[in-house]
Amino acid sequence: MATLECNDITLHYEVTGNGPPLLMLAGFMSDHASWTPLIPLLRDHFTCVTPDNRTTGRTTPWDAPVSIETMALDAIALTDHLGHERFHLLGHSMGGIITLQMADTVGDRIASAHLAASAPVRLTRNTALFAALIAIRRSDAPPDTWLRALFPWLFNPRVFDDPQQIEQAIADSLSYPHGQSVDAMAHQLAALRDFDGSALAHPNCPTQALAGGLDLIIPPDHLLNVLGHLPHHLIDGAGHSIHWDAPETVATCVREFTAIHPI
Repeated sequence: MATLECNDITLHYEVTGNGPPLLMLAGFMSDHASWTPLIPLLRDHFTCVTPDNRTTGRTTPWDAPVSIETMALDAIALTDHLGHERFHLLGHSMGGIITLQMADTVGDRIASAHLAASAPVRLTRNTALFAALIAIRRSDAPPDTWLRALFPWLFNPRVFDDPQQIEQAIADSLSYPHGQSVDAMAHQLAALRDFDGSALAHPNCPTQALAGGLDLIIPPDHLLNVLGHLPHHLIDGAGHSIHWDAPETVATCVREFTAIHPI
């Protein structure tokens, strides 16, 4: 593990692998551990850099001011700290919005960008969903209740054919020592709720979009309506957690696109 003091926070990050730098930005509620299924498929090709966004993981303080813009500045500071003048960039969900914000400000430094289950759209339904999950977490409901409500939105339906797999995922989530608190979750949600990224749909660097065919949070038709002008892949059978549902396909898409746009 490593940390960087920047922008009034202590940013936790991990580095693994060999090759050109690939900065990987996690989505809402997630930290560097979100990339667990993908790292083994990429670390022989890239130096994978995985920070904990503000409010998540071991980045402190959890209640530092948070916005898409500040998280993009944190990520840029990290690339500066590591001496990566140019780098590849992969963002999932909210991490993809941070990616687009970075492309708008330092696009000349980004050799390639990859948006996984992400698009600059604001769906009021999603805000309502996460607000409801926060309310469940703050209620007297058993601690697994909110996860059982969340998981159908994240994963493809086939996952639920194996009850043991779901129970294990819930147990792993509840036992994770660096899980985001409910207050930090609400703090981060405000950053998404208040951000209008509609002007970011034409990034200033080579960018591809990866859509999950069964994504309920960023449905593929919404994604392609905004980003269909970019090179894109529709990954059948994948839900919003596209890199958990189809890690091999996502890794292949990343490797092939970066080969076309090397550093």
